[in-house]
Amino acid sequence: MGRYQRAGCEVKNSVLRFYIDFTLTSHGNNIGKIYYKEKMTPCANRNCAGVVSVHKEEDMFRKWVFVLIIVMFAASAFAAKDKNSIQVKGSDTMVNLGQAWAEKYMEKNPADFVAVTGGGSGTGLSSLLSGTCDIAMSSRNIKEKEITLANQKGINPNEIKVALDGLAVVVNPDNPIDKLTVDQLAGIFTGKIVNWKTLSGRDEKIVILSREVNSGTHVYFKEHVLRKNDPNNKEEFAPQALMLSSSQAIADEVAGNTAAIGYYGMGYISKKQRPLAIAKDEKSEYEAPTIENVINGKYPISRPLFIYTNGAPQGLVKKFLDFILSEEGQNIVMATDFVPVIK
Repeated sequence: MGRYQRAGCEVKNSVLRFYIDFTLTSHGNNIGKIYYKEKMTPCANRNCAGVVSVHKEEDMFRKWVFVLIIVMFAASAFAAKDKNSIQVKGSDTMVNLGQAWAEKYMEKNPADFVAVTGGGSGTGLSSLLSGTCDIAMSSRNIKEKEITLANQKGINPNEIKVALDGLAVVVNPDNPIDKLTVDQLAGIFTGKIVNWKTLSGRDEKIVILSREVNSGTHVYFKEHVLRKNDPNNKEEFAPQALMLSSSQAIADEVAGNTAAIGYYGMGYISKKQRPLAIAKDEKSEYEAPTIENVINGKYPISRPLFIYTNGAPQGLVKKFLDFILSEEGQNIVMATDFVPVIK
């Protein structure tokens, strides 16, 4: 809330001089300084925040009391503001969603402040365990070792499912292929399968479309389709894959190219592309990318997205989470290409 920097007084040439430097902080960040200004006199130490010259002991005492009152009032004001702010950290996949939630929430609650930053699910959970954030966003379940560490620190991680992430794999409507297994998808996107005829399609070279490497969608597809959730698997997208800047760019390319295949959030599905039914393996059922299949876990390229708090949400954290799980908050989930957990 506030951090004392330095203060002092000295007598020079029969003149009593004093100075004070007080820095206001919020969550460890400097957000302002308190300066007392009245008949300022240059200080011998150039680093002083300010200097006041007085000639009577009682006058000095009066000024010191006045300065301290200002400092205490300002620190209290910032502390009150701090109570209306929360820190949200974690999953890079969720950071845009989190920021969209925060923006709309603050629009409706201008007295509250919600700061959202990424860094990864592990970073968010680590911050929650260290007490440097109020909410951790995670695209995975908390690990057992993290729970053990949390218990040692007196933290009680509380898991809340706030959205689902489902990716549709799409081709041109004129492409006769309508279903694939995860293994076949991995073969296509790593460049091991290069022609549609290998999959009983036309004799046509496959055009691979992907999001750019800085996209969370790209990372998710690589980890869960190409690498099949195996941390030791180092498969990468084929060198010939076209990295496009947006889901809309993939949708447009697929619509105009009969040989193309790409992936995007289910919110982009239209009649100009055909979403493929996907099976986990050859023995599993092929499932279409629908909200229902993502919710019930049948669609294989999907996962839940979580928020973690320390114990049951209270105060401003609960207020923000109530918004996230409200109809308006879940509409934002859909608008950002995720799947709502509440229909």
